[in-house]
Amino acid sequence: MKTMKKLIALILTLALVCAAVVSLAEGEKKSFKIGICNLVDDASLNQIIANIRERLDEIEGVEFDIEEDNCNLDFAVLEQILSNFIADEKDLIVAVTTPVAGMAKTMTEDNQIPVVFAAVSDPMNPNVALVDSMEAPGGNITGSSDYLDTNAVMNLIFAANPDAKNIALLYNSAEDASAAPIAAAQEFLKAKGVNYKEYTGSNITEVSQAVDAIVADGMDAVFTPTDNTIMAAELSIYEKLAEAKIPHYTGADSFALNGAFVGYGVDYANLGRETANLVVEILVNGKSPAETPVLTFDNGTATVNTETCEAIGFNYDEIAKAFEPYCLQIKPITFAESFDDLGK
Repeated sequence: MKTMKKLIALILTLALVCAAVVSLAEGEKKSFKIGICNLVDDASLNQIIANIRERLDEIEGVEFDIEEDNCNLDFAVLEQILSNFIADEKDLIVAVTTPVAGMAKTMTEDNQIPVVFAAVSDPMNPNVALVDSMEAPGGNITGSSDYLDTNAVMNLIFAANPDAKNIALLYNSAEDASAAPIAAAQEFLKAKGVNYKEYTGSNITEVSQAVDAIVADGMDAVFTPTDNTIMAAELSIYEKLAEAKIPHYTGADSFALNGAFVGYGVDYANLGRETANLVVEILVNGKSPAETPVLTFDNGTATVNTETCEAIGFNYDEIAKAFEPYCLQIKPITFAESFDDLGK
């Protein structure tokens, strides 16, 4: 009888140990593998990734093993990067920009690795079809959008120069993210009775040549949306435009950091942190990407490069006063190649 009681006790003990092991196995995973893929090396996108990393480092009790790569606008390289992430069985992929997000969604449809995108200007763009809706993305994907209020940027152009008659639209026609804001700019300018001309380029050399044409044509101002190709070229073109006294109005503060007159749009540092919070919600808290709304942000900040402002003949205080009715905030900035270089 004693032997039987001991046997029963042993069985119960083993059962409790097994239950504890199962409970631990089914509990929160304390380590996750994340792959971050960037489209191109530019100040805005780098700032997003830096803030994703910084925010994830703050999460206590969880280790995030992050592998980061950059395809530098080469889509064959992009496919290889994503293939490597999938082969390495990443727990989640962060896709920075629309092209990266589109390919990541396509390549993870079978294995259903969660994808969190960042800085996608128009997640509902039918050419990409990333999400079913902003509130319920569907599938294995959600993320953050840097949607640009194009009309607000147009208002800044005419607040600074009410007599502007000829506006250049500078962008890469192959970037899906640029299509909607360029169309919105055209509609705005047509309604206002102002002439516009499109100038396009798919690499730094072509963009530089397009700017030469803008200068030769004597355009009054230039508009560029959140176009990654133009952003990558900004360091090569800002002096040409400043010397010609042509203000460049753009869709992100990183353009202004790199020499453009104005960058109008979201706070990319905050966008990065909020994107990281989405990663935490999905991996740590078990939220479904399909049911996690896409994040959008206020576009109300105009960042003015004070050095360029002076070079093209504007007074910063007067510009800030003129912009005030159209912005929630106006921030001065001075030239640097990256946000990390500010103040050094």
